[in-house]
Amino acid sequence: MLGTPQRLLVAAAAAGFSFPSAARIELGAPAGAADVTVGCMYPMTGRSAIYGKDSVGGIRVALERIAAEEGRGRPPRLRVIVEDYGSKVSNALRLADDYIEKDRARFLCGVVSSGVGQAVSRLASRREVIFVGTDHASSRLTIEGFHKHYFRVSNDSYSSMSAGARYLQDLQRRSPWSRLAFVGADYDYGHIVLRDLSDALARLGVRYELVGEFWPKLYEPDYSAYIRALAQSRPDVVVVALWGDDFIGFLRQAAATDLLEHARLANFDTGGNYDVMVALGDRPPKGLILSARHHNNWPETPLNRWFVEAFHRLEGRYPTYAAEGAYSGIVAIAEALRRAGGAKSVDRLVAALEGLRVELPEDPPGFASYIDPDTHQIAQFQAVGEVVRDERFPPARVMLGNWVAYGPEETKPSPEEVRARRRKAERIDPVVQ
Repeated sequence: MLGTPQRLLVAAAAAGFSFPSAARIELGAPAGAADVTVGCMYPMTGRSAIYGKDSVGGIRVALERIAAEEGRGRPPRLRVIVEDYGSKVSNALRLADDYIEKDRARFLCGVVSSGVGQAVSRLASRREVIFVGTDHASSRLTIEGFHKHYFRVSNDSYSSMSAGARYLQDLQRRSPWSRLAFVGADYDYGHIVLRDLSDALARLGVRYELVGEFWPKLYEPDYSAYIRALAQSRPDVVVVALWGDDFIGFLRQAAATDLLEHARLANFDTGGNYDVMVALGDRPPKGLILSARHHNNWPETPLNRWFVEAFHRLEGRYPTYAAEGAYSGIVAIAEALRRAGGAKSVDRLVAALEGLRVELPEDPPGFASYIDPDTHQIAQFQAVGEVVRDERFPPARVMLGNWVAYGPEETKPSPEEVRARRRKAERIDPVVQ
């Protein structure tokens, strides 16, 4: 019988999340018949390829839904182009320029890396083209780096860490803990996650000792030294801000030690992703606390069930959260086109997006996601859960359950905090503005 770390390794390989190189993909209306062109950038090769592939699937689902809408006149005709930026800033900027100059794109969308997202956001501001972020999560893009042409349609690090801090506060009341350690990739996203978590814990008055910060590089293959140092710091709780194969690799290597026998491990932003559920196999480590930007089994609403089933029908597999982010981006663009009366006026499109309220698959009953006009960040619920047996979404044998969900009024920044962070950023680095 395989031990836990071996099961994790085998399950990750069995998930089949590796893809060949992909050329330019065009979806939706042909160039001559389209109302607008949307240029999307995703990683389609390498360790992050599943996020690009699932984003394409989410776009297909969105286009299908838009075309099927009845009773609202002719649906907007979107031409959506997707190309691989290879997780490199230079590639993403070149693609963005090409989309604008050669394809006459009025919208840019996508991007997984927060560092790349910031570079594309600055380009969108200079070129006065709307950039709809569907995946990357650093709160710097909507707070310190805010500008009128950037919008994000998935939960960011501020909302996920605010939810995480509330969960940790509740956990401390039920099962006292005091020693916290943090592991994050050594680039903008990881550092902003720690800042957002620390600030959220301080706002709630949670008392704790930060016993260690650990900063592996992005796409680190070997976490053994970090795990040994973590164990030596004797944490009660380890908050991890790694994603994709990085988090799976870290979790697999940690499970080969006794670290998880003595500490609860939490990942509040990306750890509950479907690829992680697959990699956990049928006997995951105990005590994991996870969340993500979309869950296949939460909420149990007709729209979420439809989305997951439609994605599976089109793609032959169940979606990671990247799919719902891309779906949300295309649906938001279509709705903005309806409200603005077309794509001729960028200012009217911006105004339409600022007032946008739209029901999305991750919305619980009675709630619809909306764009916060102060930040252009979408306001949504964040659901945190524990790993439970659930075989409805094979090859995963487990999913999250025992949910605790936090609404946007609990997790989004106040206008006063937004202004304070922007003033501080202007003093430290005027370029960020």
